[in-house]
Amino acid sequence: MRPGAVKGTYDILPEDQPRWRALFETAARVLGRAGVEEITTPVFEHREVFDKSVGDSADLVVQKEMYTFQDRGGRWLTLRPEFTAGVLRAFIEHGMHTRPLPVKLWSAGPAFRAENVQRGRFRQFHQVNCELVGGGSALLDAEAIALLVDVFAALGLPGVHVKVGSVGDPDDRERYNAYLREVLSPQREQLSETSRERLRLNPLRLLDSKDESDQMLLAPLHRPLDLLGPEARAHFDEVTAALGSWGVPFEVDRSIVRGLDYYRRTAFEVHHAGIGAQSALGGGGRYDGLLANLGGPDLPGIGWAFGVERVLDALHGEGAELGEREQTLAYLVPLDPEAVPEVARLARTLRAEHRIEHGYVARNPGKGLRDADRSGARLAVLRGSRERAASAVVVKDLRSGEQVSVALDDLPAHLRAVAGRPVSEGTATTSGGLAR
Repeated sequence: MRPGAVKGTYDILPEDQPRWRALFETAARVLGRAGVEEITTPVFEHREVFDKSVGDSADLVVQKEMYTFQDRGGRWLTLRPEFTAGVLRAFIEHGMHTRPLPVKLWSAGPAFRAENVQRGRFRQFHQVNCELVGGGSALLDAEAIALLVDVFAALGLPGVHVKVGSVGDPDDRERYNAYLREVLSPQREQLSETSRERLRLNPLRLLDSKDESDQMLLAPLHRPLDLLGPEARAHFDEVTAALGSWGVPFEVDRSIVRGLDYYRRTAFEVHHAGIGAQSALGGGGRYDGLLANLGGPDLPGIGWAFGVERVLDALHGEGAELGEREQTLAYLVPLDPEAVPEVARLARTLRAEHRIEHGYVARNPGKGLRDADRSGARLAVLRGSRERAASAVVVKDLRSGEQVSVALDDLPAHLRAVAGRPVSEGTATTSGGLAR
């Protein structure tokens, strides 16, 4: 049987690497300018880290999707399904609460969930994650949302749609859950199986259901934003006022929820219609209480994450591709055995300024030029006995067909000139074929 990637995983090939790198570099630049510092945490943690962050009353789907395994020492470990819990574990372990607050941290890398594979959703996927820990002000919430919007703007992604809502304070949440149980319990058998379980454990998560019959039952009901207490309402109004004054486009969405018990007040999502019905690129919310739940100081925080694959998919759909693969400027062709080590040594020197490739065995001119063309190089640089006698190389422009003899000492300057002097395809001034 031919080996293949595990279902829900895939390879990022060399030609795809530039746009991935450009996305991460853009995020690093935008977030870094706001004082958000990068942190890298392990891809697996002790299972308890995620058990504590998910909680008993949370959506069981999250728990079922986690990859948990026992290592050789009998310890139960889990591949991270999201970044927040691991970042906050590191925050606690390294005493980061003693730093000036809020502490602003971002991360990027793979995460793992055993979910149904579909467009933009994989079992190993990648996220860019941001956490602002130690501040409870509405201004910090607005900054978190604005930073996510700023990253997408810097990536050149048009058509981004921001939705902002609130799940209120714990009392608001408890009151809303009681309201849903009271209204929906008599209609429990009309709910989907998943929603019946959510009604028992965490009714707020019912609002996330995609089942049409569930949505018909939910349509006439109040949403969390309708039943906010005065403090949570004032906080939400401050968030939206700040976003408005900064010119950050958004709409208020009464239905946005966050299913875990530690989520408080502000919740938000960013959507892009170009990636289909499941249009969310990312989102986040305030999670006051999570740090204490993990055994740390009782500090508030807010964070977000976006899916890298989904953002790249959206960019591709808009024709706004990121990053360019650096073109090989020159391919050095050894024409005899003595030239093989010579071109290898020359390539090492020239790579200080340019992307340079070379052959590893002697080739005749025809095959050497074919190798150079297949590499995607702009120039073929040929070296053999005649060039050695003249302390020179032959440089052939593979776009124009122009061919010149260049002294070895002059080759760096010649390459600089070519790199800075685009030649239109098909405009050839040629000195004829290689005299071989």
